[in-house]
Amino acid sequence: MIKAVIFDLDGTLVNAYPAVIRSVNYTLGVLGQPRRSDDEIIRSVGGGDGKLIAHFAGPKRALEALSIYRRHHAKALRLKGAVKLLPGAGPLLKYLKANGYKLAIASNRPTKFAQIILKVLGIGSLFDVVLCADRAPKPKPYPDMLWAIAERLKLEKSQALYVGDMTIDIQCGRRAGMRMVAVATGSSSKKELKDLKPYAIVDKISQIKTIGGLK
Repeated sequence: MIKAVIFDLDGTLVNAYPAVIRSVNYTLGVLGQPRRSDDEIIRSVGGGDGKLIAHFAGPKRALEALSIYRRHHAKALRLKGAVKLLPGAGPLLKYLKANGYKLAIASNRPTKFAQIILKVLGIGSLFDVVLCADRAPKPKPYPDMLWAIAERLKLEKSQALYVGDMTIDIQCGRRAGMRMVAVATGSSSKKELKDLKPYAIVDKISQIKTIGGLK
């Protein structure tokens, strides 16, 4: 029986892409580099902001660019409309909490930015554990975050369900030995998700209620 649900953040529970796009293009502008399209930026998220900004700014200017990006992003996330819950995410979280499930976040974002998002949306109190890549030995797709969360919640791996939107989430769940449900609302296409054969795929987050093992 599932006792905890662990969620990825971006593309799974929240849409923070407007803030990411704004911060990436601001950074590139400061560096004198051309803007990138929204789709190109969205397709590049998921591996953490260091990889994201290095991809666009180039390795030689990656550290400089990351510093610019992070200063801007801390403000961009707080702008009106920059971060929103994905449809059905709020009711699902409240439903799971009301039915006794432990809830957790496993994100490749730095903790600072994940906490800003949770505060802006007013949902931080719903989560028993929030663990990000800067406080784990290795980021996703490595399984360290999921294992650490299960340990903190005093649960076996089989008692946790992991939900994410990207191929690296599927790889992470598989490596961790957890059932992984992919939701087709983020950076990876549905075909890309299907090709990796997760435990299940849903089109919207509200359908998590139908997964076997949940009440």
